[in-house]
Amino acid sequence: MTQARIRRQDAAESTGPVALLGSADVSFAHPSEAEFARILDFYRIAWQYEPHTFTLRWHPDGSPAERFTPDFYLPELGLYVELTTLRQSLVTRKNRKMRRLKELYPDIKIKLLYGRDYRSLLFKYGLQPRETAAAGTPPPDGEPTDAE
Repeated sequence: MTQARIRRQDAAESTGPVALLGSADVSFAHPSEAEFARILDFYRIAWQYEPHTFTLRWHPDGSPAERFTPDFYLPELGLYVELTTLRQSLVTRKNRKMRRLKELYPDIKIKLLYGRDYRSLLFKYGLQPRETAAAGTPPPDGEPTDAE
């Protein structure tokens, strides 16, 4: 199966903006997504927030039974990025969805950034101290641990 299997109505239901740069006008589901967008903006990497929804399973009548909306799309790289920060129950579910997406849409490039990857980015760009990044604890501002 190919990218053509992405149904138009699935993508049309997305709430993501089509603007390629600038996180100021976007309402993110999680603070980690806003921080990731700021890093992309700083490096002038074009991005879209939740622009496409992929159907992973269908009901017998053909209507979607399960969907997956990656957090970011980087159009210049042709790459989707999904963030997951800490909660293992959500990581497990996202890993399953990622496997299913790759089975159905093998031409779609997607990367799951785990909590340790995200914390490494924050440390690298001076947004989180090394001790916090290494310990796997959330930033000190009280940010929630994860969101689907």
